Amino acid sequence: MSDIKVLGIDLAKNVFQLHGNDEMGRAVFTKRLSRKALGDFVAKVRPCVIGMEACGGSHHWGRLFRQMGHEVRLVAPQYVKAFVRGNKTDSRDAQAIAECVARPSMRLVAVKTTRQQEIASMHRIRERLVRNRTSLGNEMRGILNEFGHAIPTGLKKLEEMLLVLAGDADNGLSQDMRQMLIEARTELRELTQKISLYETRLGQVCREMEVCQRLIKIEGVGPMTATAIVSHVGDAKIFKNGREMSAYFGLVPGQHSSGGKTVMGRITKRGDRTIRKLLIHGARSVVRFSENRTDPLRNWVNRIDKNRGRNKACVALANKNARIIWALMARGEHYRARAVENHLSLRGALAHVAIPRVYP
Repeated sequence: MSDIKVLGIDLAKNVFQLHGNDEMGRAVFTKRLSRKALGDFVAKVRPCVIGMEACGGSHHWGRLFRQMGHEVRLVAPQYVKAFVRGNKTDSRDAQAIAECVARPSMRLVAVKTTRQQEIASMHRIRERLVRNRTSLGNEMRGILNEFGHAIPTGLKKLEEMLLVLAGDADNGLSQDMRQMLIEARTELRELTQKISLYETRLGQVCREMEVCQRLIKIEGVGPMTATAIVSHVGDAKIFKNGREMSAYFGLVPGQHSSGGKTVMGRITKRGDRTIRKLLIHGARSVVRFSENRTDPLRNWVNRIDKNRGRNKACVALANKNARIIWALMARGEHYRARAVENHLSLRGALAHVAIPRVYP
């Protein structure tokens, strides 16, 4: 085991496949271990590079192996797939991981801290509650529409109509149906209360984290967006520049080029869907109220809105905000709106969204 320089581990729930290569990339070790035996075995291995796919449990093992003195490299599963030779097996997956992480140009995933995972868990639970509330609301609207009652748009209107219809004995609904309406309204209110509870917790997290306090100064970035990005990214220095971070969130145009001809398409929509949604919706709130303002940022937004449409203006601003977020997180500086305004004033009718090196 002293010859192992790169150790690839194919993670699973209870059974783990290991594959070790020496410094020349030759296979020198392969073994299958149980969950209980994995930690004890790796503790006995001399410090080396340990590669794993970024999947369920990988961050836990990554933190554990780092404490043992190993260098941990996590890679996205889609990058590992290209190195799998022949039919897919656990052994070949582990071999592919060991070869993949040894590539000097391979893009790695940062190992998350326990705090990052806690914050990410809050966001996932809140998202589930929001989906459940939306699903219940749509279900009740559909049910009542079958009985001839069209409910106005909005959650508040829905709760009001459920209360009114449940209390009206002359609307043609049976006692059982009115009881179901009462139960549905109670469930909606409970879901709303739980969502508010998690938003309050995330707001408290935002107030406690200095980096989040710097991020929320950006127009279109609130506590939900700031905490989600910090929990997902952690160390922004894993990205070379702001464009890489924006591309990581799927906010840059897709490219299909050949023979020297560049063809740009729609945004790629790669990466975390929730963060991309938060960035775009935050930008939408800025674009919505930009028409009557004349500062350089609003002029830039209004120009895109007029020439290309509202949705493209929102995505462009989200792209710009993602790059600004990278600058603040990677350089540890504070947001300066004047720097952005000066940049936009100097560039005039700038069509792209690059952030200059002098900012922030």
